[in-house]
Amino acid sequence: MCQGQPPRKSDVLRMAGYRAVEGAPEPLPLDPPTITLKDIRAAIPAHCFERSALTSSYYMVKNIAICAALFYAGLTFANMDLPIWVKIIGWPVYWFVQGTYFTGIWVIAHECGHQAFSDSEYLNDTVGIILHSLLFVPYHSWKITHRRHHSNTGSCENDEVFTPSTRSKVEAAPDHSLWEESPLYNLYGIFMMLLVGWMPGYLFFNATGPSKYVGKSKSHFNPYAAFFLPKERLSIWWSDICFVAALVLFGYGVSIYGIVNIALHYIVPYLICNAYLVLITYLQHTDTFVPHFRGEEWNWLRGALCTVDRSFGAWIDSAIHHISDTHVTHHIFSKMPFYHAAEATEAIKPLLGKYYLIDSTPIPMALWRSYTHCKYVEDDGSVVFYKRKLHDK
Repeated sequence: MCQGQPPRKSDVLRMAGYRAVEGAPEPLPLDPPTITLKDIRAAIPAHCFERSALTSSYYMVKNIAICAALFYAGLTFANMDLPIWVKIIGWPVYWFVQGTYFTGIWVIAHECGHQAFSDSEYLNDTVGIILHSLLFVPYHSWKITHRRHHSNTGSCENDEVFTPSTRSKVEAAPDHSLWEESPLYNLYGIFMMLLVGWMPGYLFFNATGPSKYVGKSKSHFNPYAAFFLPKERLSIWWSDICFVAALVLFGYGVSIYGIVNIALHYIVPYLICNAYLVLITYLQHTDTFVPHFRGEEWNWLRGALCTVDRSFGAWIDSAIHHISDTHVTHHIFSKMPFYHAAEATEAIKPLLGKYYLIDSTPIPMALWRSYTHCKYVEDDGSVVFYKRKLHDK
C-alpha cells in the first residue's frame, strides 16, 4: 500500500478479521450507509405498515387449526395397528411437521411482542402471553429482552443474543484448540445448541448474551435480573404465573394420558420448535460475512442491516410466517405485520443494494459454515468479523 493512498477494501476487511469462505456471500460494506430510515420507509407502500387484528387472527386460527388437525392425525396414527417400520417413519414426520407449525404459533406470539398483531396493545399482550405460555415462554420477559436485541443488533457490547465471544474468552477455554477442527465435536456442539440453546440455555441462563451481564442474575424468570427495570418487574411476575399455569396444565395432561403419549404428541414437537428458534436466530446474525461493531462505529440502522435473509423453502417459510426470509425488513420495521414483509422486502432491495444481506446457501451447509468458522472476534477493533482458529491473525 502506497503512502498517502487510502487503504484498499481488501486490506480494510482483512484488518477487521474478515476471511472469505467459499460459498458465502460478499461481506456487508464497512462504510456506514448513506441512506436513512426515512428513505427506506418512503420506498415501502403505505399499506404495508397497516396492522389488522382480523388478518392476524385469521393466520393465528389457521395455524392452531393445523396443529389441532395434526394432533388428531397423530392420535389416530398411534392407535392404528401398523408395522413397526411405518411407525419408525411416521413419528419423525409427525414431529417435524408439528414442530414446524408450533414454530408458526411462536412467531404469532412474537408478532404480539412487537405490537404487530393489531393496533391494540391489550389484545397483543393477551394473545401473546397465552400463546407463548403454552410453549413455555415467559412472554413479557422475552418481549423486554427481545426489544433490547432489536435496539442493539450488531453491537459487541450490548446486543442481547449471539453476541460474539472474544479471543481472550475462547483462549480461556482449555478444550477449544484441541477440538476446534474435529467434525464430531462440532456436530455435538450444533446438536446441543439446537437442543438446549433456547430452553434452558437462553431463557434460564441468557447463554450467548453480552459480557456485561457476567456475574449478575440473568434468568428471564427472575424479576430482579440485570436486564429488567423496576417498573417491569410486575409484568415478569405475571409471565411467571402464566408459565407455572402452563406447567400445571402439562402435569394434568401427563396424569391423564401418560408421559409417553405426551412426549410423542407434544414434547418432541416442542423440542423441534425450540431448535427452530435457535437455528433461525443464530443464522440471522452469525456468519463469516456479517460484521459486528463496537463503540461509535455502531449505530441502530447499521446494526439493523447486519442481519441475513434466508429461505427454508416455500413450505417452511409459509409455516413459520416468513420470520427468516424477510428478517432484514423485520429488523428495520418491527411493528410491520409479517404478511406485508415480503412486499416490503422487494420494495427496499434496490435501495439497500449491497447493504441488503441475503444468503441462498442451503440451511444445513450455512449452519455448518457458521458454526465451524465463527468462533470468536478480536478483543479490540471497532469493526470485527468472526475468526475460526486462535492462531488466525
